[in-house]
Amino acid sequence: MIFPSLKKTDISEFLTLAENIPVVDVRSPSEFRTGHIPGAYNIPLFDDQERETVGIKYKKEGRSRAIMKGVELTGPAMHLKLKEALGLAGNEKLLVYCWRGGMRSETMAWLFSLGGIEVKVLEKGYKAYRNHILASLTEKRRAVILGGMTGSSKTHILRHLKERGEQVIDLEGIASHKGSAFGALGQLPQPSSEHFANLLFEEWKRLNSDLPLWMEDESQNIGTVFMPARFYSNMQDYPSIILLISVEKRLPRLIEEYSAYPAEMLRESVQKISRRLGGDNTRDAINAIEAGDFAKAIEITLKYYDKAYMYGIRKKQACNLVYIETDTDDIDTNAAKVLEASKKIRW
Repeated sequence: MIFPSLKKTDISEFLTLAENIPVVDVRSPSEFRTGHIPGAYNIPLFDDQERETVGIKYKKEGRSRAIMKGVELTGPAMHLKLKEALGLAGNEKLLVYCWRGGMRSETMAWLFSLGGIEVKVLEKGYKAYRNHILASLTEKRRAVILGGMTGSSKTHILRHLKERGEQVIDLEGIASHKGSAFGALGQLPQPSSEHFANLLFEEWKRLNSDLPLWMEDESQNIGTVFMPARFYSNMQDYPSIILLISVEKRLPRLIEEYSAYPAEMLRESVQKISRRLGGDNTRDAINAIEAGDFAKAIEITLKYYDKAYMYGIRKKQACNLVYIETDTDDIDTNAAKVLEASKKIRW
């Protein structure tokens, strides 16, 4: 079913228009929660149960019966959907998408047009958007990876570099996780891996590809979030600057950061890596937490993380690594050292 006056647009034009025109995702709430174009509003044609009902009807009885069922389910609430759209369309324009740019977006575009709203539909829908962003995230950039063992204040250094005008993508910030077994503490719920890529693209598309980009060294998964495979593979090829800071210099900041959390949360985090720590180390770390000896607990867990990190570093290409030894955890000092070391990189 295609409406005669329906205006469709490709993904490139759609994203350009989206800078100034509100975007409406008309898929079901669960589809929206899993992933959507950042900044989009959800005005679903069907709720989750209605979508399931119509889908079953389509499979068992065909398209016509499914359409009739859809009209029956959504008809009474159509005025509410239009009212919501009118509230969004401050300039009397909206951009609309569904999964494939088919019946759901066409139906809602028609409805919104009855209210005098000028509507454009994303051709091939959210699927086209996903194909577009994943293709973009495979591009190689002039990127530098900042590495270092847990507690090296890499995130703080990157923030400092950003304040000085450097291009930085905060992967852990996008993922709402600090990357270790303790990484969820104090963080908002994580996005899905799908939506992480959507949020990453929002940062990616705004960067100048002719200038260096800084990111922190990460595993492919940051908590429950997995980075797109090609994006992560490219990260392994980028030159890396590795901070080497002693355990003694790293401890104070880690103690300050994690001692504020309840002991029960810290114990649960230790249990997540108990198999890798070993029974004795797990017991000693938990006992130290319960005794308030955070320095001892952190030292025990750092032995595991330091060993794992150095193992990962050895798998990188040696020609792409620049090591920095520093005897301080001062952010300004180490940020300056990192910038100076970046001059040694040959693009």
